[in-house]
Amino acid sequence: MEYLSHSEAQTEQLGEQLAKKLSPGSVVAYSGGLGMGKTAFTRGLAKGLGYAGRVTSPTFTIVNEYLGTMPLFHFDVYRLDSSDALYDIGWDDYLDRGGVCAVEWSENIADALPKDTVFVHINRHEQHDDWRVITIEGVDSL
Repeated sequence: MEYLSHSEAQTEQLGEQLAKKLSPGSVVAYSGGLGMGKTAFTRGLAKGLGYAGRVTSPTFTIVNEYLGTMPLFHFDVYRLDSSDALYDIGWDDYLDRGGVCAVEWSENIADALPKDTVFVHINRHEQHDDWRVITIEGVDSL
């Protein structure tokens, strides 16, 4: 499904709506350039999973953990050069912990993603720089 977001708040709302469709062990794989709204989407995802605190990009830490009613493990794999590096930091353990894994720059570790991964593509609207086109694959409509 394709959605049009006119603001960061709308991007967060889409993330919150997606959270209601996820179950323990779900993986959400993001693609989209810098500043497209991946972290904003994740803030909504965290809120939808019962986390009320601050959500930031894990650019330098690789993964941030948010403990709501269902845990959220927020990965930024931009700095990883292969899925082997992801396995080295415990990818399998995160998948088994009963939470949701949200992965920014997922194309860097595509071969490590499970078959039932939910894909979220966020791109700039062709005519409006501040709008985002968000395509979600792997779930029914929100």
